[in-house]
Amino acid sequence: MSDILAENLSGKSVMGSDGTELGLLYNITMDLKSGKLHDLVIEPDDELPARSVDFDRNETGQFLISVSRVQAVKDYIVVQR
Repeated sequence: MSDILAENLSGKSVMGSDGTELGLLYNITMDLKSGKLHDLVIEPDDELPARSVDFDRNETGQFLISVSRVQAVKDYIVVQR
């Protein structure tokens, strides 16, 4: 995968591998000591039924999706569902 600047990812749409539009990338969490990326923090799409998604959520209701589930970054960030 080619290098992508984090500033180019902010606000990018996130889609499940099944074609479900999940929302917009809000942030990415990382380990400050190792630099390893942990989770994508996704602001859920308002029209997405809450029960249709089984991702963990943070205290504000945003999805937490492990970066290991990222399959592609193009027009959308595609994550494995």
